[in-house]
Amino acid sequence: MKETAPGPTRITARLFTDPSCPWGYSASPALRTIEWRYRDQIDWQLVLIGLSGPEKPSHGLSTTFLASFQISLHESHGMPFAIEPKIRTTTSYRACLAIVAARLIQPGSEWRTLRALQLLNFNTPLLLDDDEQLRAALSSVEGLDADRIVDSLDMPEVQDAYRTDRAEARTAAGGPADLQGKAANSPDGIRYTAPSIIFEYGLQRFEAGGIQPVEAYDVGVANLKPDLKRSGPAESPLEALALYPSGLATQEVAAIMTVGNDRVDRKAAERSLVEQLGAGKVKRIPMGNDAIWLAA
Repeated sequence: MKETAPGPTRITARLFTDPSCPWGYSASPALRTIEWRYRDQIDWQLVLIGLSGPEKPSHGLSTTFLASFQISLHESHGMPFAIEPKIRTTTSYRACLAIVAARLIQPGSEWRTLRALQLLNFNTPLLLDDDEQLRAALSSVEGLDADRIVDSLDMPEVQDAYRTDRAEARTAAGGPADLQGKAANSPDGIRYTAPSIIFEYGLQRFEAGGIQPVEAYDVGVANLKPDLKRSGPAESPLEALALYPSGLATQEVAAIMTVGNDRVDRKAAERSLVEQLGAGKVKRIPMGNDAIWLAA
């Protein structure tokens, strides 16, 4: 009898994002919630969009306008943002290279690198296209070889891997994201916007273009593999923080504690976090107009 090859055991999720995109950063509470619910049953893979090239920003907007816009995103999506404009506009080219280099040099560390650059880009004066500032930013990430990463940005293998990511991010033409108006025109083709996700299981595929509510991701995952184990919401901030030793923003904690499609109760989560802070069970690191919380 002919043996059949075993099928995949996990869903693959390819996340298209960029460290300079405030929408990609603002999706963090929804992404943390999906991670919480399905844990290691989803294999997450990172694709860097490359929103701007080595010479000039892609958005062409003033730093004052961007700071103001980001405050409105805080109000609607809850992630921390600083109110001070940057001293100049920047490109994401070198930061994207740093994330790709981290993936090549220390596989798996690309996620910590992305997270650090997002938090620091939107909450500190960090300039994403300054190599020495990138070096200092990545040096703050435990276990990351910041010097080796930054020193490798111009190596051919890093440049080639980045070009591969960038090309893949420009294959959205004719797909669901394009149909929904969640893709964008670029000189090299219709590109995915941050944070687009392609979920795949075997021959099945679900595309969530651009920023989406957590319900959209959850419906896609459930349809691809309905026999998954789905964890319920965290019952306390301490339970949520246990899975994230590097910390969570207030809105991320609140999202993980939300039941199903209920409205996120940020105030209740923050009150509970403050109670735990008073008991010495959590630490609070000020971040922009909010904070990152860690288990003590």
